[in-house]
Amino acid sequence: MLKAIRFSGHRRYLAPALAAASLLGACNRSSPPAQSTSTPPASEPRSAPGSGVRVYISDETGGNVIVVDPETGQIIERIAVGKRPRGVRLSPSGDQLFVALSGSPIAPPGVDESKLPPPDRSADGIGAVDLATHKLTRTYASGQDPEAFDVSLDGRTIFVSNEETSEMSVLDLTSGTVTRRVPVGGEPEGVTLRPDGKEVYVTCEEDNEVFAVNTSTFAATGRTKVGPRPRAVVFTTDGKTAFVTSENGASVDVIDTATHKAAGSVSIPTTPGTPTPPRPMGAVMAPDGRELYVSLGRAKSIAVIDPTSRKFVRSIEDVGARPWGIGISPDGKKLYTANGPSGDVSVIDVASGKVDRRIAVGGSPWGIAVANRR
Repeated sequence: MLKAIRFSGHRRYLAPALAAASLLGACNRSSPPAQSTSTPPASEPRSAPGSGVRVYISDETGGNVIVVDPETGQIIERIAVGKRPRGVRLSPSGDQLFVALSGSPIAPPGVDESKLPPPDRSADGIGAVDLATHKLTRTYASGQDPEAFDVSLDGRTIFVSNEETSEMSVLDLTSGTVTRRVPVGGEPEGVTLRPDGKEVYVTCEEDNEVFAVNTSTFAATGRTKVGPRPRAVVFTTDGKTAFVTSENGASVDVIDTATHKAAGSVSIPTTPGTPTPPRPMGAVMAPDGRELYVSLGRAKSIAVIDPTSRKFVRSIEDVGARPWGIGISPDGKKLYTANGPSGDVSVIDVASGKVDRRIAVGGSPWGIAVANRR
């Protein structure tokens, strides 16, 4: 799931999910990411600063958030956060990083779930990391098996997808409690707040729908049918249009947010020589709103879409092994992808469409958030 990211000085561009997503990574019924062949050092002290940007990557199997300087390729720090960290978001103030944690075991497609180890519900939660100290300061209640989430504009509320219970939990950060559980469709994944903060969109993989939920009344204000297995949601900067990645549809669906009606779909072509057809996963909007970037999973590429014309523009090939979580630099010149099977993070030059470097981080990179260095 997509998913959207935040970084200091800008509102939101999706992780995850994505959100997104935006919006972004494997839900319980997704394939477990393979262990990387990279062997990172046991621990990394904080390095001398290079660029003014930091990339935060959740490592689903390692239980860490990894902090990377994308300019030097250095790992700044590994922050232990808990079990199965996946979705990540910055707080509106930029001083905290939130991360979804889950005690549910990873379950690949077709697995007999009765043979899986029992879930550890005590491990479920939303972790809060202080970006000044790089320490986990608290783990909040989240509902069961949180995967993706978004944060309200005032930073007081977190909206969480709970895949196993088909709900969206509403977490009040002041009290530290879940105050609402909103029923949505089957297997909710990506969660993204509309730019005006009045609605939050939740993708539901099982039902191929997107739910719109009012953030004041918590009533479902819209249900929109989309392509198979929707993952992440990203909005245009004016909030009038939502783009939803469809993993099994090789497309990105378009929603008119005023009417909650489908407004078209952007097909993503298969590039000859790629290992699979495109599998749209995470998505992120350029800071200027002129391009939308979509990670294509096992196709090892990124699709570039014009959100105004709603047309596929080009693809960026050979990005990495199953890019999922995706983020963008504050100046819009660099893209970053989390590549789970190969245990690395790609740094991509947007203008040339070339990979500048792949940074070995180990584990199973899942979600990405990008921030200016504090």
